[in-house]
Amino acid sequence: MQAAARSLARVRAVRCLTTTASPSHVAGSTAAPASSSSSKVAPIPLSNVEAQWAKLSPEEKQSVHEQLEEIQKRDWKTLSLDEKRAAYYVAFGPHGPRTPTSLPGDGYKIFFWTMTLVAAAGGIYYGLRQLTPPPPKTLTKEWEEAMNERAKEMKINPISGISSEGYTGKGFIQSPK
Repeated sequence: MQAAARSLARVRAVRCLTTTASPSHVAGSTAAPASSSSSKVAPIPLSNVEAQWAKLSPEEKQSVHEQLEEIQKRDWKTLSLDEKRAAYYVAFGPHGPRTPTSLPGDGYKIFFWTMTLVAAAGGIYYGLRQLTPPPPKTLTKEWEEAMNERAKEMKINPISGISSEGYTGKGFIQSPK
């Protein structure tokens, strides 16, 4: 009874690894169980898995998973450097969901198009500035100085404003000119 439970747990674990490792074992597919497909595939050398991974078929990838599963059951101090590298690459390598989303050289394209759009926006801004009418005459410095004089004549805000004794502010002048 315990042997059957152990074999059932192993099949579930292998199936779980199979579904995460190969896209051919999708829900609803009628593919053969992983144990029968591993006997058909020859063992893959683990010395250079990084270079071979993209070219491997899903069955070969599953075979590598199974090889590494058996190897990792041993003491990690006895594993060779190639076996450790293969285990790390298969678990955390840039494949599957960890595939990089940008290709080399994409940074230059992004920079180029960003600068192009900034230049186009600047061109539109300065083009529209050329088409706008001049500012009204009430926004000139002379007009604002005349407003200050008129406010003093009319004694506007005599307590703390422009008409008060010792006032040192600019009054209504806002133009930098």
